[in-house]
Formats: sequence, structure tokens, C-alpha cells
Amino acid sequence: MTKIAIIIYSLYGHIATMAESVKEGVEASGAECTIFQVPETLPPEVLKQMGAPPKPDYPIINADEIHLYDGFLFGLSGRYGIMPAQMKNFMDSTGKLWYSGGLVAKAAGCFFSTGSQGGGQETMGLTAVTFFSYQGMVFVPMGYIDKRAFSFDEPHGASPYGCGTFAGPDGSRQPSELEKGMAVSHGKHFGTIAAKLTK
Repeated sequence: MTKIAIIIYSLYGHIATMAESVKEGVEASGAECTIFQVPETLPPEVLKQMGAPPKPDYPIINADEIHLYDGFLFGLSGRYGIMPAQMKNFMDSTGKLWYSGGLVAKAAGCFFSTGSQGGGQETMGLTAVTFFSYQGMVFVPMGYIDKRAFSFDEPHGASPYGCGTFAGPDGSRQPSELEKGMAVSHGKHFGTIAAKLTK
């Protein structure tokens, strides 16, 4: 069975919510799926000042574990149009895998949460591709496999790079049913392609 790891950094919970929907889709494709989070780098007192809730109860992943999986979906919360430092720190810890080719030909994708419509959902996708390329991974974007991505009926995240949500400038907006539905579609599509790559 294809094994997929969803690797997230979630400060206010939006990415964690999206990850659950993405996982639902991955499992619908017939793959096994586990959600992990990367280590937090901010001190507890800073997190408290930021009003961050407790972290979700997902295991923390390290670079020595990821070669055990066939594909990876990275949940990225936007920071000024780029991925958060916590995720970049994790990616930077995979140098041994880069040198050994441990991630070559494995499927990779991403999904997003940003504070606004212009908050970087496409730029995060573009900049994540550099990591995938150096590792020799196969980028599996969402594209427009879910036609709801074309919808103008309500504001929603998502781009050809991956599904997404808008948190709002104050973080109060939660992922909508539309966004979670596209996350399920994205996960199912990713799991299907990852299975083909493992044959």
C-alpha cells in the first residue's frame, strides 16, 4: 500500500483543519496516510503573546523518518508570501537525503493557508518547487481537477499549485466547506498519482 505523509506547520489551526480533509482524500484513493507536524521554533512565551492555541496532537517528524514514505503533502501557512520558517527549517534538515538521493522520484505536493487573497498561495507553491526539484521529487499539483476552483460564488483559497484556505487578517475565518471539499479532491488526486509512481 502507498504510504503518504502530510507534513504541516499550523500556528492557528487552519492548516491542521485542511490537513484532515486532505487526509480524507488521500485515504479515499486507497493510500495509507499519516499527518505529522514539524518542530516549533518559537518560544512558548512568544506563542502566548501571539494568541496561538495549543498545537494539534500530531507526531513531530524528523528528517530521518521521511524516506519511509512514498509521497509527501506539505501544509504551508503563509508568512509574507513565503512558507513559515519552521517548515523551511525542517526542509533544510534534509541535506543527507539530498546527498544520498533518498527522496528521488517520490511524489510531493503542497496546500496553503494565507491571511488574504493576495497572501502568497501561488508564491508558496512556486518556492516549494525549488525544494522538490533539488530532492529529485515529482511535483503533483492540484491543477484544476476540481472544477469548484473556478467558482466565484464565494471567496476561497486554492490555486493550480494546491488547495488552500483564507484565514483572514486576524485569523478568525475558518476553512469553508468549499475549501475542505477541494482539499478532499486534492488529496485523492495526489494519492492516485503517488500510487502510480510507486509501481
